[in-house]
Amino acid sequence: MKASERNSLLRTLQGRFEDNRGRHDGVAWSSVLARLEADPAALAALARMEATGGEPDVVGRDPPADRLVFVDCSAESPSGRRSLCYDGEALDARKENKPAGSAVELARAMGIELLAEEEYRALQQLGEFDSKTSSWIATPADIRSLGGALFCDRRYGKVFVYHNGAQSYYAARGFRGRLLV
Repeated sequence: MKASERNSLLRTLQGRFEDNRGRHDGVAWSSVLARLEADPAALAALARMEATGGEPDVVGRDPPADRLVFVDCSAESPSGRRSLCYDGEALDARKENKPAGSAVELARAMGIELLAEEEYRALQQLGEFDSKTSSWIATPADIRSLGGALFCDRRYGKVFVYHNGAQSYYAARGFRGRLLV
C-alpha cells in the first residue's frame, strides 16, 4: 500500500472512530493507531473492507486475544459485496446464472470473517443496520450440510435470522465482516 493510500485510510478510520464514539467506549484512537501501524496485513484488510463499502469501525475488544474488533458498520450490507451465494460449494453447485462469487470465499480473500449471529446481534445494539438489505452470516455446519445458509436483517425494529439455500443470491444481500487487530 502506498504511503498516501495508507494515510488516507487512517484519516478515514480515525474520522469514523471519532464520529461514532459510542461504538467503542474506553478505546483510545492512539491505541488503535499503534495496533494498525504494527499490523500491515490488518491495514490491508481494512482497506479492502473500506473499498467494498463496509465502513469498518472498532466495535469493542476481544478479551481472550486482547485484540480490537473491527466490523463493517455501513448502514446497509456493503454494496461491493452483494449478489453472492454463500460459499464455494454453493457456487460450484449452481449450473446456471452463477453469481460472481461467494461470501465465504470473498471474506477469506479479503482477510476477514463473516459475522456470527451473536456478533450481528451485538452490532445491531450499536445502531440500525440492514433495514433495506440483508447479510449472510456464518452458518453452523449442521445447517450448511443440509444445503442451507443463514442471513440476517432488521425489520420492524427487530433483528431477524432467516434461512435460504446456500446457492441463492440476491442484489440486496451481501455480508458483513469482522477483523481482529
